[in-house]
Amino acid sequence: MHYFQTIFLEEANEFIAQLDQQTARKVLYNIDLAEQTNDPRLFKKLHDEIWEFRTRQGNNQIRLLAFWDKTYNKNTLVVATHGFFKKVDKVPGNEIQRAKNIRKKYFDAKK
Repeated sequence: MHYFQTIFLEEANEFIAQLDQQTARKVLYNIDLAEQTNDPRLFKKLHDEIWEFRTRQGNNQIRLLAFWDKTYNKNTLVVATHGFFKKVDKVPGNEIQRAKNIRKKYFDAKK
């Protein structure tokens, strides 16, 4: 059973494409696992409407920020906006703001 389905916007796809194959595989595996388990170690609310997919690969902490799209009640979508390597304890505010801006553009385009 899947709790939600994930789609990737352009920046998220580009980020995953630039990762080495093993890391990209682990990120996608963790996202698939998060869809099935609702595990906060894999998918966690960050701020208001912004969530993060979390992956650790070696010493790297990889984050993909995302938001929910519940426009159509049939499918609950999680929309991945972009990714980055987390280097400090807190997710930088500029990354959260970037995800919010992408979210706004996404919903504006749906109108």
